[in-house]
Amino acid sequence: MQDIKAYSTFTKIEPVLKGWSSDKKYYIETTDRQKLLLRVSDISEYDKKRAEFEMMKQVAALGVPMSQPMDFGTCSQGKSVYSLLTWCDGEDAEVILPRLTEKEQYVLGIKAGEILRLIHSISAPQGQEEWSSRFNRKTTNKIEKYRACGIKFEGDDKIIDYIENNRHLLSGRVQCYHHGDYHVGNMIVSPDNTLSIIDFNRPDFGDPWEDFNRIVWSATVSPYFAKGQLNGYFGGRPQLEFFKLLGFYIASNTVSSIYWAIPFGESEITTMKNQARDVLMWFNNLSNPIPTWYLEGWGRG
Repeated sequence: MQDIKAYSTFTKIEPVLKGWSSDKKYYIETTDRQKLLLRVSDISEYDKKRAEFEMMKQVAALGVPMSQPMDFGTCSQGKSVYSLLTWCDGEDAEVILPRLTEKEQYVLGIKAGEILRLIHSISAPQGQEEWSSRFNRKTTNKIEKYRACGIKFEGDDKIIDYIENNRHLLSGRVQCYHHGDYHVGNMIVSPDNTLSIIDFNRPDFGDPWEDFNRIVWSATVSPYFAKGQLNGYFGGRPQLEFFKLLGFYIASNTVSSIYWAIPFGESEITTMKNQARDVLMWFNNLSNPIPTWYLEGWGRG
């Protein structure tokens, strides 16, 4: 770490243990009182991390409130790659939202939707595989892995039937840059109640509406926030076509979450089974494309 360019200015280095990333993360304070986030990965990740950093610069240039990319390079005598970002002061949105009023939760959701819309203004590069072909293949693979994993959840037939009956919805979808993990666990609320987005380490290109697939985490914490996110993104109530695709993407994610959880143990498997139960309840066993948290939540719509 000592061969990081700005290392001589570091006055505090504390490990950050939160999150699922394999990156080593550190909270940094510097001689000029800056607060930074240092992410360190194995050098084998160089190309991937370089691409992530360059995309973050594009997102930051749009004015997105986020951890600003500061520096990128190699360290540990060439064995590691690092990214240095600004630190976002505040509390995790998933922690602070339950303490706010319904209206405050909804208003922050509106802001989250507006920010996501801005992120999605970055178009996918030319030459992307057609979305329907790519995501149908990915979804088929998820279903096969789920059926082979040996763990089942009640109502899985409803989820899989919905997927199979709605694959046609993927046709003709435009593609853009994805945050890749957009939910309240990757958002920070500052002391003055402004929202910032963190953890741009799962980027992708695809249908912009697929980037809503993690909204289940947000809806569990705050249905008012989740409803606000949709209304903020669309400038009002989304069209029915969106809700049908939202159900498809959430269904696809629900299937894959079960086998994804297996290496993390019984507790994580239970969490994902509970989430599957919630999804089935919200969408009335996938018979209603508009989730109950949208119909019942605070605000217009």
